Amino acid sequence: NVAVVAVVGENNIVAGVLEQLNSAFAGVLNDVSASVVQVRDQSRGAGAGTIWHSDGLIVTNAHVVQQGPLTVALRDGRVFDATLLARDDQHDLAALSVDAHDLPAIQVGSASDLHPGQWVMAVGHPWGIANAATSGVLIGVGKHAELPAEPGRDWVIADLHLRPGNSGGPLFDLRGDIIGI
Repeated sequence: NVAVVAVVGENNIVAGVLEQLNSAFAGVLNDVSASVVQVRDQSRGAGAGTIWHSDGLIVTNAHVVQQGPLTVALRDGRVFDATLLARDDQHDLAALSVDAHDLPAIQVGSASDLHPGQWVMAVGHPWGIANAATSGVLIGVGKHAELPAEPGRDWVIADLHLRPGNSGGPLFDLRGDIIGI
């Protein structure tokens, strides 16, 4: 009977730790979601974007913004016309601008702090579901034999499931720092 009591007690401790971890994940996701926008390209549909600077600079994937006109919807429901500032199809990145100030910008992480096995999350708008989250682990960071090698370019490779509409949203660590798009 003593062994059973010890196991039940350990299960309660584990459950408590998991509940705390779950609550912490939800808090980080809530904070990050404030900086995630829905990018609408009227010719193709919608994807996600990340507020990079509080004065209206938004980063997304280039394939999300093929043509215009472009709009950006914030979590609080405001919608802005967006201007394409720059586009890099080779790296699949684009920068947009909206006429807004005091936006909740994401915190930028550092690739030097990343390591395989680290938990990461991504948030976007797959199939129109606002701020849908997914999580997984980093597989590797740096050069990768099966991916194109470019001077000064390292890869962040993660094992998590992304769906149409996640494109352009942030990949972030458990501190809420963006580590990829």
